[in-house]
Formats: sequence, structure tokens, C-alpha cells
Amino acid sequence: MKEEQSRKRRRGKNKKPQKTQPSLLPKHSTKLHKKTHQQKNPAHQSSSSSLKSSSFLDKMKARLAGGHFRMINEKLYTCTGKEALDYFKEDPEFFDMYHTGYQEQMSHWPELPVNIIIKWLKERSSSLIVADFGCGDARLAKNVKNKVFSIDLVSNDPSVISCDMSNTPLRPSSVDVAVFCLSLMGTNYASYLKEACRVLKPSGWLLIAEVKSRFDPNNGGADPNMFSKAVCEMGFTSALKDFSNKMFVLLYFKKKENQSSNGREIEWPELKPCIYKRR
Repeated sequence: MKEEQSRKRRRGKNKKPQKTQPSLLPKHSTKLHKKTHQQKNPAHQSSSSSLKSSSFLDKMKARLAGGHFRMINEKLYTCTGKEALDYFKEDPEFFDMYHTGYQEQMSHWPELPVNIIIKWLKERSSSLIVADFGCGDARLAKNVKNKVFSIDLVSNDPSVISCDMSNTPLRPSSVDVAVFCLSLMGTNYASYLKEACRVLKPSGWLLIAEVKSRFDPNNGGADPNMFSKAVCEMGFTSALKDFSNKMFVLLYFKKKENQSSNGREIEWPELKPCIYKRR
């Protein structure tokens, strides 16, 4: 009996104490610990909430801006230049909204036609005088050494001539190059081209860049040959048609030395409005 008790005592001494396992702790105590830790960092919670709120507001503002741009853009393609001018004069903020949306749309294009026109001008004499019809932010004038008359309906830039593009203050035969870069908007676009013809010198250049879909007859666009024919009947010769870019076309015309009118009315094709999709 005594020997058995002695053996039990020896086993008790040699037995290692068991460690407390974390898994044996009640689950609710772990959650409580996390909650307590979070409660100690209210600043972190507030910062995270503020970032989420700011991100949401930015998205909502972008959607509203995009909606305003599409509305104004559609109106500009479906009204006359005079109506568009009156529209912007009534509320000049619409013009800023439009150009903000326009710049956002252009940011998705792999290449901008204005940059090609800038390159074209830089390869020629800086003495050439340019009229930029529908200049927008006047990027063309800011990137060439040429004298540039920047023309648009409305502008906050004092260097831009604000007027109806069918009735500019430029003198007849006073410019060497007339540019329309994505600006043949409005149902009376032909009157803008006639104005360009009036202010161009003999042998002057007419450069037109337009969204490619507007000259795709298979999808409701105008026949580019019919458009070129109308321009030539106005007193130009077609120098080059560039359809290599997937986003836009470039058309180059030269004004004839001797202008002769046969009195026949020119038949202008209808240009498909360029309606931007919601992103």
C-alpha cells in the first residue's frame, strides 16, 4: 500500500503542467477584444468613413457632369449655330460644363486630331496665318508659333474671339489655313465652311477633322465622297483624305486660285450627330 502511494507521488512530480489553449477561451471574449480595440480608434473609423463618403460624392458628381455634357452635346448637334450661341449666352456655365465633359471624353482617345494638325503646321512656315473654328481651349494656338485666330461661341479666354462661326469679324482673304477640329456641329454646318472660304486666301488650306462615324454611310453617316464634292463645288480641290485612324478622319482641301460661281445651289449631305455613350 505504501509502495503504491509512493509510486503515485513520483508520477505526480514528473507530470508537466498543461498549457492553457487559446481555443479554449470563449468565442465571445475574442469578439469583445476586437470591439474594444476598435472603440479605442475612433479617428481611424472617422477617416475611413470620410474617404468612402468623398469617393461616393465624386462618383455622383462625375455622373451628373456626364449627364449634363451629353444633354448639351446633343443640343449642339441638333440646332443652328445662332441657337447654340443664344443658349450659351443665356447660361455661360453650360459652355464650361460642355468643355469639361468634352475633355473627359477626349482623354479616352489614343490619339487626338488636334495634335496631328499641330504637327502639320509645325512642318510648314510659321508665317502662315491660321483661323481655328471651334477652338475649345485654344490648344492649337498655344502649341504653334503661327498667328492663330481662335474662334468659338463663348469663352472665358480673352484671346478667343467669341462669335457665331458663320459670321466672324475676320477680313476676306486674310488667313492661310482654316481648321475645323471636331467642330462641324449644328444643322447649318455648311455656313461655317462658307465663312472659312470667305476668309481664306487663294491657295489657302482647309483642314477638317471629324469623328469617323459621321462619315460612315453604312451606319447612318454621310458619304465622304458626297461631302468632298460639296466642298469642292464651293471653290476647293481635294488634296488628301486620311481614314487611317479608327476614331476620326482628316480631310485636306486647297482653295482654288480663281473662284467662279455657277449659281447652282450646293447639295450638302446631312452629318450624323455625334452622341457620346454613357460610360
